[in-house]
Amino acid sequence: MATALAAFSPTGSARAAYSRYSRHDPRAPDAAGREDTVSLAELLVTPLGWMLRAKRSDPARSVAFAAELSAEGSLELSSSSFAEGAPIPKTYSGIPRGRNTSPALSWRGIPAGARSLLLIIEDVDVPFARPLIHTIALLEPGESDSGELAEGAMTPGNLAVHYVPAFRGWLGYQGPRPFPGHGVHHYGFHLYALDIELDAHAFADLDALLPHVAGHVLASGVLVGTQCA
Repeated sequence: MATALAAFSPTGSARAAYSRYSRHDPRAPDAAGREDTVSLAELLVTPLGWMLRAKRSDPARSVAFAAELSAEGSLELSSSSFAEGAPIPKTYSGIPRGRNTSPALSWRGIPAGARSLLLIIEDVDVPFARPLIHTIALLEPGESDSGELAEGAMTPGNLAVHYVPAFRGWLGYQGPRPFPGHGVHHYGFHLYALDIELDAHAFADLDALLPHVAGHVLASGVLVGTQCA
């Protein structure tokens, strides 16, 4: 991990994002974002989640540290659906945990030369080698330095949002769905202002997209929320 961090030293919002991904003690009580009601399926796999609590993805592989996404400028990203660092309500969780309704997002500080916005939602606490990418979306920046997505706006029918396939080919918004029993997960909503327009259909996944945005990121911002199962 130290080698990975030495290879790319994040600046600005990326550095702040990494500091917010401080690890939750897997042995600590599940206080953040826990819901009282769970399904039978969740109960059945919860023991496996307990066993995997100490296994988390390498935070150095978060998009916050991707050299292709580095930027000098910063954006302010916020949500009326949840506060920075706070639990994300269950209604925004993926099915069957929640309704898979996308949260409201708003931003300020879009540079004048921005031609598109890139939104990436990731879970840095999955028990895999790298963080899990939930959503990759391309948006239009609008005519001012601010903008927003209303609650529930990230649907396949919204022609203002274009999706690049995420984990397992997911298209569209895929809400938080931490593995039952695995504890607190941190979800980063990363927004990037690009000086180019991109065709979402031209990319098979994030790895295919990154080389095309390198050197074209004007500013970035991140909003982090949590959920616990």
